[in-house]
Amino acid sequence: MWKMTSKGSSTSYSRRSYRLTSDTEKSKVTGFVNDKLLSNYLHHTFPSSENAQLAATSRKPLNFQNLNEHLDRLLSEGLNNETEDKDQNMDGRLGPATVVLDHTSGFEGLLLVDDDLLGVVGHSNFSSIRATSCVYKGKWMYEVLISSQGLMQIGWCTLHCRFNQEEGVGDTSDSYAYDGNRVRKWNVTTTNYGKAWAAGDIVTCVIDLDEGKIAFCLNGISLGIAFEDIRLGPGIAYFPAISLSFKESVAFNFGNRPIRYPVEGYRPMQDPPEADLVKAHKLLGYLKNVITTGMDTQEGILTEQDSALWQAQGEPTVLITLAHIFNRFAPLMCKVYLVEDVLMTYFLGILEGGGAVDEHPLIQHLLDLMWLLMEDYEVQECLKQLMMSLLRAYRFSPIIPDLGLQIHYLRLSIAILKHEKTRKYLLNNVTFDVLRSVVFFFIKTPLRVEEAGLEELIPTTWWPTRFDKEGKEVKEESAEERLRRRAYERGCQRLKKRIEVVEELQVQILKLFLSNKDKGSSEASRYIFLNKFRKFLQENASNRGNPAIICPPEYMVCFLHRLIAALRSYWDEYRRRNPSAILSEDAYVPPQLFFNGKVDYFDLQRLGGLLSHLKKTLKDDLASKANIIIDPAEISAISMDDLDEDDENVTQQQRPGGAAAAGGGALARPSWLSSPTLGRANRFLSTAAVSLMNPRRSLATVEKVKVRTLTVEQRTEEDIEGSHGNDGLLLGRPPDEPDHPITEKSLLEILDGAIMMYNLSVHQQLGKMVGVSDDVHEYAVALKDTEDKIARCPTKRKDILDELTKSQKVFSAKLNHLSRRLAWINATIYSKEKMLDIYWLLQVCIRVIEHSDQTKTLFAFMPEFYMNVAMNSYSALKNYFSPVNSMDELPGYQETLSRLAAILAKHFADSRIVGTDIKDSLMQALASYVCYPHSLRAVERIPEEQRVAMMKNLLAPYEQRPWAQTNWILVRLWRGCGFGYRYTRLPHLLKSKPEDANMPSLQKPCPSTLLQQHMADLLRSDSEMAASFLNSVLNQLNWAFSEFIGMIQEIQQAAERPERNFVDSRQLKVCATCFDLSVSLLRVLEMTITLVPEIFLNWSRPSAELLLRRLAQLINQVLNRVTAEKNLFDRVVNLRLPGLESVDHYPILVAVTGILVRILVDSDVQGIQRATAVLLADPCFQLRSIQYLLGENELAAIGATSPPTEKKHFSLQAYPDYISLEELGKVEGLLSHLTRESKQAAATAMPTSEEDLCPICYAHPISAVFRPCSHKSCKACINQHLMNSKDCFFCKATITAVDDYTKPSSSS
Repeated sequence: MWKMTSKGSSTSYSRRSYRLTSDTEKSKVTGFVNDKLLSNYLHHTFPSSENAQLAATSRKPLNFQNLNEHLDRLLSEGLNNETEDKDQNMDGRLGPATVVLDHTSGFEGLLLVDDDLLGVVGHSNFSSIRATSCVYKGKWMYEVLISSQGLMQIGWCTLHCRFNQEEGVGDTSDSYAYDGNRVRKWNVTTTNYGKAWAAGDIVTCVIDLDEGKIAFCLNGISLGIAFEDIRLGPGIAYFPAISLSFKESVAFNFGNRPIRYPVEGYRPMQDPPEADLVKAHKLLGYLKNVITTGMDTQEGILTEQDSALWQAQGEPTVLITLAHIFNRFAPLMCKVYLVEDVLMTYFLGILEGGGAVDEHPLIQHLLDLMWLLMEDYEVQECLKQLMMSLLRAYRFSPIIPDLGLQIHYLRLSIAILKHEKTRKYLLNNVTFDVLRSVVFFFIKTPLRVEEAGLEELIPTTWWPTRFDKEGKEVKEESAEERLRRRAYERGCQRLKKRIEVVEELQVQILKLFLSNKDKGSSEASRYIFLNKFRKFLQENASNRGNPAIICPPEYMVCFLHRLIAALRSYWDEYRRRNPSAILSEDAYVPPQLFFNGKVDYFDLQRLGGLLSHLKKTLKDDLASKANIIIDPAEISAISMDDLDEDDENVTQQQRPGGAAAAGGGALARPSWLSSPTLGRANRFLSTAAVSLMNPRRSLATVEKVKVRTLTVEQRTEEDIEGSHGNDGLLLGRPPDEPDHPITEKSLLEILDGAIMMYNLSVHQQLGKMVGVSDDVHEYAVALKDTEDKIARCPTKRKDILDELTKSQKVFSAKLNHLSRRLAWINATIYSKEKMLDIYWLLQVCIRVIEHSDQTKTLFAFMPEFYMNVAMNSYSALKNYFSPVNSMDELPGYQETLSRLAAILAKHFADSRIVGTDIKDSLMQALASYVCYPHSLRAVERIPEEQRVAMMKNLLAPYEQRPWAQTNWILVRLWRGCGFGYRYTRLPHLLKSKPEDANMPSLQKPCPSTLLQQHMADLLRSDSEMAASFLNSVLNQLNWAFSEFIGMIQEIQQAAERPERNFVDSRQLKVCATCFDLSVSLLRVLEMTITLVPEIFLNWSRPSAELLLRRLAQLINQVLNRVTAEKNLFDRVVNLRLPGLESVDHYPILVAVTGILVRILVDSDVQGIQRATAVLLADPCFQLRSIQYLLGENELAAIGATSPPTEKKHFSLQAYPDYISLEELGKVEGLLSHLTRESKQAAATAMPTSEEDLCPICYAHPISAVFRPCSHKSCKACINQHLMNSKDCFFCKATITAVDDYTKPSSSS
């Protein structure tokens, strides 16, 4: 192969130099063939129709001197007639020849429009826009590429149509639209029409103005006539138009590109460039002739050669011939239509033979020629348009069973990107800057399985057919069901293998991007990719609400998996070359990346707060532990927002007026717009004002960005990888961090970016796509229910049987469709390989957190997203990938569970973490962790010291932290041990099916006696902490129950009003939450009393008597409110309002009973005496409340007969499945004990005068006097008050001491 030299080298061949070569200069050039052979060669390469019949001897000799004239004549043949035909074809259309969207006056609402005025994104409730040209007679068509499948109405309108934010195309009399979201057609009224569309579909809109008909096609398949007898006549002309809701996006093709699905007899709104097409095809034919023709200079004859083996050998004759071709071909290849119709088609044809891409080197040679013989701006524009066309073709190709179309376009992309100079140009200027190139890594999910051929690929469908009472799948199956399931699984495997072919090609593209072996005269591809990738992440992290920039999450999921595959491949390849490095399975990101400023984390939150704050507060630690000195000027730098504004101004002043991205230069930023390929939208359209947005400043302006140390665009390979004496990204290694090579430093940053991607949108998308599996389950349950009803239906009720059979057929058809669609989703998103990728990310995050934790205070620099991904990836593995793939099969799963448990246990109360959201997330993750047996056991396996520290943090006072979650964790550790507390669901909810049986609250009880023991030891050994903890529990119980009672009073009042009232659902939810909190707080009290009864009953401990009195007071309040006859609680429970399902007598009364049994039955004699005395001494105590527990009322208690009532009384005896006989016996013993003691107390009670009663509670006699002010109260009141305040009740003096008070005996 001849050696190509690029621009800037010592020798450079341009088109111009070849064109000027003449015979007079030939003598200076060696290697030219003789005149006869040259003439034959040129006639063969550039054949003319008139010379075709002439013998070689009678043809006019051709040489390089007269070749230009000959070539011009050939290219002009037949063009005159075509021009005349084109003029005639204009009849029936009005407006500019180039049809685009009318961004000056033809729109309504807010819109973002692409630079080419063909792509549009809705930016308000319902925006409308029309084209610049209209048609009034003839048959016309245009295509719309659907980028999002939401609410849109696409069709035609007249100039007189007036739209607004509520009414769009199809909502007025002279506008007609198709809506594939709702599967309807619109013309003032609406009816069903067509099929549902999906992102990646192409809608063809056709109008016949001779017959007055409008129709639509979806991916080339006609949906039938939509409208007939549309209004025609003078003054009526129809514009292409669309209305779309917020964030929905499309791209139009009026004929600007080759029509994908032409309709016979209909013309596109814009005529194709026929003259240029003829020229381009002729020139391509001449190029093919050069490639297939060889010259035998010794024999003086032309030879035929295989085009696949062709390569330019530096033969001057061939090169100058090619230069003449490219002189005319190059300008044409800057036009979108010609690139797609001529060049892309030719390249695709080269690869059609199959085989590996490397077996087709012709494309590489042609790209060499393009760089050699075309001007730089021409080849750059050509390559940009070529990749845009490829991307569009890939994205909008229909899914066929073998995915052949997608494979075809990916293979060509690989062939192009294998060319080093092309790859670097595209990476530098096009891939992320202009193209929506992440589309290349996306595999769209077919919405219509029959069109995708899934019926042939998966002929047998399957879904679960056996369920328990709660709707959970039962694993038992018959032999027939097993055969069906296995046949379905075989079909799924066939599908998966075909998808894997596409995925492997996508990984190959990323491997080319990540190559660092192509340094040459410019930077290696990996470092270009790395900088662009970081910029891509920044835009997605910083513009979470901007639809014009955000990468759709479905693309992110696929991109992440391909990136992980490519990353691990390069990681392990480096390990093979450097055995001292670590394997990818042990990968982690070292902590110095978080604080050495080498990697830009934008404005993402760190665990310790904002970076600027951390640099100020931890600058000494950075200096001592990591040897990093913070520049004082950096600390005092102005905020990044000010810098942004300043740089915007500087950029605008420096930019020359009207300077576009000439020469195919990169546009300022990528767009995630309607246009699947085009760059940023710089037109923001609104009805109030129309303005051109200035392109956002390039990140390359770095004069003032000192806070970030080094901007993304600036960095070189040496900055990243380092060199002698320079650690690159790993600058500032802390002393505890091992000093061994991990891998190439650039791979560490890519790994960091992959984890950030997961946090940005991948986790959210994984949760969204699991909805298809939920749909299958719901329909399967409905089908089973219908089949059971058919089996029970009497034969004489044929009408009911017919309806049930009809429902059965609908459910079966839906399940056939959904099960095939689920197979696709499982293969592309939830496969075992994808699960291993997410598991790998989880393990990486765990290692990163562990390594960062060892840096002590510098742990605060770690970005929050690492902690989020650790929690979310575990949640995804547990909730989204099962039951298709079991977590237990993951390698090292138990160890990973324990390590994650240790992280949650340690960091949920870590003082180095300041963000409220991340602290709440850690608490919720730990709460969920202890609900499941396998993860609870993992918590029990962590070192004892960490377990005890976790329990100590859980027992800290509830103030100033999310106490509800803390309480929930303690309750889960107890559930299964308390009185009547072995249930999964409450008795009154058993007949209803839960919305989600996998919720943590619906898991079977799995108490932890080990953690209970730690709790008991801590409370027993630290009386001060025990008193503080229980005081906060009692305070929260008082608050929660009081709030609950207040809310049910409001609900009851609303329900009793004569006018129809609807109680706010949010109020109902808060009410139910307060009730649940009250129950859980009571259960924590029950647990505490059971584990450490001496806290309340051993009065030698400080605060024990006070805590017991407060407990008795609250228990009596709860019992009185809940057990009163026909009381407020009863009435609200009987309303059975949606949202208050959990509010019932059972949970709260059983919790209270558990506490009473523990202190009055299961305690020692002294404890029972003290508890009884305190309970009976409380003025709120009522014996009937205890009788209520066993279904006794006051009349029955005194021997009278109670009148019959419709409603049965509550009784613990009514729940034999929930309460054991032993427990019932204890309650009966409790009742008899309190009955006996209350009678005795009543008989011995001495009357007390009012002046001797405590002036605070009026329940107990005065027993304490305060110093120095000498005011008095009972001990219970003052002790409770002193736990929260030191000021006197009455005079606000500071109390220094409290003495016992005894009333002096009367002097008389």
